[in-house]
Amino acid sequence: MRRDATPRRYLMCPPAHFKVTYSINPWMDPTKPVDLPLAQTQWEELRDRYRSLGHTVETLVPDPALPDMVFAANGALVVDGRVLGARFAHPERAAEAELHLDWFRDHGFREIREPDHVNEGEGDFAVTATYLLAGRGFRSSPLSHDEAQEFFGRPVVGLDLVDPRYYHLDTALCVLDGDEIMYYPPAFSPGSRAVLRRLFPDALTASDADAGALGLNAVSDGRHVLFPQAAAGLSAPLRDRGFDPVPMDLGELLKGGGSVKCCTQELRP
Repeated sequence: MRRDATPRRYLMCPPAHFKVTYSINPWMDPTKPVDLPLAQTQWEELRDRYRSLGHTVETLVPDPALPDMVFAANGALVVDGRVLGARFAHPERAAEAELHLDWFRDHGFREIREPDHVNEGEGDFAVTATYLLAGRGFRSSPLSHDEAQEFFGRPVVGLDLVDPRYYHLDTALCVLDGDEIMYYPPAFSPGSRAVLRRLFPDALTASDADAGALGLNAVSDGRHVLFPQAAAGLSAPLRDRGFDPVPMDLGELLKGGGSVKCCTQELRP
């Protein structure tokens, strides 16, 4: 199958102040030091790779008081040029939401909604050609699903996350192209697994090892799939489906519980 990449526009935030001083997910251990220069280099390599593939990368100015701002995917959800802001579950990240909304206001976005309910942007929302997949169970309220459906006018499919290691949908599921996805079944409740099988019967399912390397925290432009290099087992099945695997090393940022997707918010026109 021939795959065509679609030029994308992304919003990223440099890890200038990245550190792990608290723990709000199972990946975070404040006793493990972060190599900040290495984290910056790894982030820059991801940004530069996007640009080399023909994508546009916008940047958000980091705030010294908000070390998790590098995980820009959590700051909003943008579909059809409309922006649903985030409302973070933990106070440590709460101030990020307004900084994201300020960026959108300053960059010409007009249809912006400040949310009533807790959601963490693209952390728990994934956009396919047909559906808006919405995770719940750890960091997003199920009430945010109705809010998103009303705002975007797209059918929302709620999915229950049951394993704390996969605390956001984007740690357990990635949209590859159109209505093609890859995901890790054990991260979901039995009913949600049944829904995923029904909606996406040909989905690529990840192994324990690849999911455990946060391999599903990936970004696809329809052809190139950028994912954590430690999830080496994903390369062959992606290639078999016509995609070009692009392994990336974001090992330092993994100490904060995020990788490729967490660093990348897509600005969908």
